[in-house]
Amino acid sequence: MNSLRDIHSETVLRFGPYAFHLNQRLVLEGDQPLRLGGRALDILQVLVEHAGSVVSKDELIARVWPRSVVEEINLRVHIAALRRAFRDGQNGHCYIVNIPQRGYSFVAPVRQASPLTPIALESPPSHPQKPRHNLPARLTPVTGRDAVVGSLVRQLPVQRCMSLVGPCGIGKTTVALRVGELLLQHYRDGVWRVDLAMLDDPAQVVDHLARTLELDTGTALESLGQWHALLILDNCEHVLERCRALVETLMASAPRLSILVTSREPLLATGETRLPLPPLVVPPRSALRSVDEVMGYSAVQLFVSRARARQQGFALREQDLKAVREICRRLDGLPLAIELAASQIDALALVGLQAQLDNCFQLLTQGRRTAVPRHQTLKAALDWSYERLSPVEQTVLQRLAVFKSAFTLEAAMGVVDCAALSTANLGKVLQSLALKSLLSLEQANGVSRYRFLNTTRGYALEKLECRSEPARDGR
Repeated sequence: MNSLRDIHSETVLRFGPYAFHLNQRLVLEGDQPLRLGGRALDILQVLVEHAGSVVSKDELIARVWPRSVVEEINLRVHIAALRRAFRDGQNGHCYIVNIPQRGYSFVAPVRQASPLTPIALESPPSHPQKPRHNLPARLTPVTGRDAVVGSLVRQLPVQRCMSLVGPCGIGKTTVALRVGELLLQHYRDGVWRVDLAMLDDPAQVVDHLARTLELDTGTALESLGQWHALLILDNCEHVLERCRALVETLMASAPRLSILVTSREPLLATGETRLPLPPLVVPPRSALRSVDEVMGYSAVQLFVSRARARQQGFALREQDLKAVREICRRLDGLPLAIELAASQIDALALVGLQAQLDNCFQLLTQGRRTAVPRHQTLKAALDWSYERLSPVEQTVLQRLAVFKSAFTLEAAMGVVDCAALSTANLGKVLQSLALKSLLSLEQANGVSRYRFLNTTRGYALEKLECRSEPARDGR
């Protein structure tokens, strides 16, 4: 294959049914332009310049993002967008292939054509330019979430409705916003976050959606019928029923709309795909052989990055490995808890942080001032969830806190000891607490077992002790 590395901006490159007009940064299929973002076009140009050769991932990133530090997933997302646009692999046609451990190669025959008269594309209907997203600026990198972010990026355009579910402090909003950033070029009408955290009245869900999207409140749902966009419905757990109805309506009436929900509890809507968000990975004891090995685990990566931001010159040493692992383990790999702990490194040092773990809610009371109140501290987040439980659920959660490890329904019945609560009803309460991400459910050898996170168990024990104090005093 002839080298294309000396091509200039006026060249037209042809491959299959496509024509790449470099000067106009335009790819046509016949006379129809393909919708490709700027980064995807940059990547395509590098690949066709080296057609027939392998271009390493590092070289592609250096060429396309010369002044930025980006994650490899950025590259993978734009490669996937190019493959979708070219329907790569369908009908026997293949354009971009992944060479394992090496990089990517543009393998279709490419030929140069004579420069053509600039193409005058039909202008879109005239209307004021509107922004294509309302995503906040990201100030810190996202740690340890490449796999789940990549899964959501791949599935959302197909599945259309996905719920990111997990306990408070697990980082649902962070992951959702990162997915929105990476999918921004995929959706013609952009990516829009609808934050429901401060909404007190469930009846206001649709009106809040309309205000966020700057649509008429009376016709918002009809207007969305023509949108090709991603909606991020963030913090839905306290308005579940209204969100479920809204999502089911939009799924039926807006066929090109994708919806990503974040919630501590799934919507259970028709067509919803649930994706539980796991904690960051804490190193096992066997990994404490070297700093490099421990730094391969996402919980430690987050702790160290936040500690460095707080204390200039912070460096993880071999003598620190046990303490850092114990901090991350006792905080369940929860990003919020790890961030809040690391923010106190200058005041307490590692030894002080570890010593405070038995009283972790006092340790984690310094929060993020820019967040809504229930997201500022771990205790505030758990308070918010606890206050929305029924009295029976609150009682059961407190009494189950005596379990340090996984427990069965039968074992739970022994400690709940409530005459008004049958085994069947207790099972429903346990399932409800698991749905609300206050317990985790494990299946092994046909037996269901429930388990607390350390932080949730500590909170429930605190509530149990507070509840029993008056009884002891009154005897």
